[in-house]
Amino acid sequence: MPVALTHRFTVEDYFRMAESGVFAPGAKVELIDGEIVDMLPIGPFHSGSVTRLIRFFNQVSRDRWLVACQAPLQVGDHDMPEPDLMLLRPSEADYTRRHPQPADVYLVIEVSDSSLAYDQHTKVPMYARAGIPEVWILNVPQRQLEIYREPDFSGYASKTVLRDGEASPVLFPDAAVQVAGLLS
Repeated sequence: MPVALTHRFTVEDYFRMAESGVFAPGAKVELIDGEIVDMLPIGPFHSGSVTRLIRFFNQVSRDRWLVACQAPLQVGDHDMPEPDLMLLRPSEADYTRRHPQPADVYLVIEVSDSSLAYDQHTKVPMYARAGIPEVWILNVPQRQLEIYREPDFSGYASKTVLRDGEASPVLFPDAAVQVAGLLS
C-alpha cells in the first residue's frame, strides 16, 4: 500500500510563495507546523476586541513594549502565526528588518470565536514550545479570558480562567485590564 507523503513548508518557502503571487492579495493565511492554514474572516466583536486591547496596551505602555496587531511572529523554521495582538520588546528599528521571534515577545493574545479549538489545541501548545512566557485567549463563546503561563515543551503549566476582575501580564502587573470590559 502506498504511503501518502506531505510536504512541510518552511518560513522561507512561505515568503517565496507570497512574493510570487501564490496567495491572492489580502489572503489571510498563516504557516503552522509547515502547513498553510486559511484563517476565517474576522467578525465585528473580534475586530472591536482587538481594537480595545490595542488602545488599552498603548495607553499604559510608557514605552515598555510595542503593540503589534495581527503581525507575523517567526516561531521557528515551520511556523509563522499572526497573533491578534502581541506585546513586544522595544526595537530600535520597530521590527522593520526582521519579524519578531519568541525571545522578543512578552505576551500573545488571541481573540477566539470560531477559531477557539484551533487556538487552544494548536496555537497555544506551539507558543509554549517556543517559550513564549504568556498567552491570553479571549474566549468569546464562553465569555471568559484564559491566561496561560509557565511554558514548557508540553504546554503551559498554569492556566487561569477569568470572567470578571482584573488581568495583567505577569511581567507588567501594573497594566491591569478589566476582564468584563473586554467581554462586553
